[in-house]
Amino acid sequence: MITKGIRGAITVDENSPEAIGSAVIKLLQEIVKKNNIDIEQISHVIFSSTSDLTADYPAKYARINLKWKDVPMMCLNEMDVAGSLRKCIRVLIVINCSELFEPVFVYLEGAENLRK
Repeated sequence: MITKGIRGAITVDENSPEAIGSAVIKLLQEIVKKNNIDIEQISHVIFSSTSDLTADYPAKYARINLKWKDVPMMCLNEMDVAGSLRKCIRVLIVINCSELFEPVFVYLEGAENLRK
């Protein structure tokens, strides 16, 4: 068994707990679905958000709404690069998996532009 990372990102319309929470839940549910992840496979999760998102911690919604209570998670500030995408939450989910596992990255809403 080895570890691999699954990347994802989503943008939100406003800096509010509701907007951050619904975006995080939507993003994580889509990543779990597309990668067929069991919670027990998750080693740890790292969230980053742009400096204009200060209303809440993204990890809170994974822990409470998705029941990821035993998953180690951290929330960090994304680098504030001039001209970069605003109101964006990024995530790196590190999982324990087989060497054959091919991660499917998920970019939603305005974050789809990150992969173009």
